[in-house]
Amino acid sequence: MTQYSKRLVIIHWLTLVLLIGAWLLGSNLADATDLSKATLAGYLVHGLVGTTILLLTITRLFRRIKDGAPPAAGKAFMDKTAISIHYVLYAVLLLLPTSGVLTIITSNAGKALLSGDANLLPKADGYDHVFAHEIHEALVTLLIVLVALHLLGAIKHQFIMKDGLMRRMSLRKTE
Repeated sequence: MTQYSKRLVIIHWLTLVLLIGAWLLGSNLADATDLSKATLAGYLVHGLVGTTILLLTITRLFRRIKDGAPPAAGKAFMDKTAISIHYVLYAVLLLLPTSGVLTIITSNAGKALLSGDANLLPKADGYDHVFAHEIHEALVTLLIVLVALHLLGAIKHQFIMKDGLMRRMSLRKTE
C-alpha cells in the first residue's frame, strides 16, 4: 500500500497533538475568562499554538501537492465521503486560527495584548457580542465532529475492513 510522505505523516500527527493542546488551552482560557482570571500568557500561548496549526496546515497542503497522496481505497462512495471530510477538515483548520485572530482584533483581548494590561482582558460574558468568537466556537464544535468522523473511518479500516489503510499514515515503511 502506498504511504504518505514522512513529512506529511509527521505534520499530520503533530497537528493532532497541537489541536488537543489548543483545545485544552482554549477550554482553560474560557473558564479563566468566565472567572475573570485569564492571563495575557494564556492568550499568547493559545494564539501561538493556533498559529502553529495554521502554518502546519498550509505547509501540509503545499507538501501534499508537491509530494502527492496515495490513491483512494477503492470504494467510490466511501472515497468521496473521506475526501469530502478531509477537504472540510482542511478548511476548518484554516478558518479556526483565522477566526481566533479576528476574535482578538475585534475584542478587548487585542487591546489588552497590545498594551500588556491584563485588566483589559474580557471578563465573564466579554465575548457575548463578538461575532468572530461565535464563529470560532462553532468551528471548534465542527472540528470535534469532523475529527470523530475521521477517527471512526480509521477504526473501520483498521478493525472492520482490516485493509491496512492506516499504515499510510505511519512512519514505518510497508512492503
